[in-house]
Amino acid sequence: MTPLRHLSEKLWRTAFRFVHWYAYHTRRAARFVLLAAAVWFLLPSPALRAQASSATLDPAATNIDFTLGATLHTVHGSFKLKSGKIQFDASTGKASGALIIDATSGDTGNSGRDHKMHKEILESAKFPEIAFTPAQVSGAIAPQGTSQIEVSGVMRLHGQDHEITLPISVERAPDGALHITSKIAVPYIKWGLKNPSTFVLHVSDTVNVEVHATVRLMPAASSH
Repeated sequence: MTPLRHLSEKLWRTAFRFVHWYAYHTRRAARFVLLAAAVWFLLPSPALRAQASSATLDPAATNIDFTLGATLHTVHGSFKLKSGKIQFDASTGKASGALIIDATSGDTGNSGRDHKMHKEILESAKFPEIAFTPAQVSGAIAPQGTSQIEVSGVMRLHGQDHEITLPISVERAPDGALHITSKIAVPYIKWGLKNPSTFVLHVSDTVNVEVHATVRLMPAASSH
């Protein structure tokens, strides 16, 4: 339980005890109802307080790197994040938002290879974005140290949706910032992308992706 949530629940219990004491001594049900209603509206229930959080990823502080095994060598490359924001409720694990990757930014440092990747594999002119939409967060972020959580959702790649779970390592820095790392293997050929292998050059049917980012958790904007 977070310190803020503990304090909120303590205030709620104190307020309820006061209402109960007031009703007992005045023995007037009407006053009890009115006062209880006032406390209810002034102090939202603990289940609704300090639960919803929002995390925004700074594209400039986010690295998305990938490696692809190939005959005689391994291809290294990167993508750029266009935008990223996740909202989640710590009490239920429900999540929303989206991480949007610029598919056109894919770069391996070889112009000929990159041209083929964008034109024949990613078709980035037609599908310029790769998106991950979170739905559920499993696990909890510890007040300090490193935590392991999982975020399940849907990745949209090359115009198709695929369910996926991202294992995420979260390290809390002394200043409160969260350093996150996620490593996943994307079965791009199984997901319908073209196999770039040739008679003499064979590549892996999965691409390993590694994400590093620094975020700060903020209370999500209330809808009330």
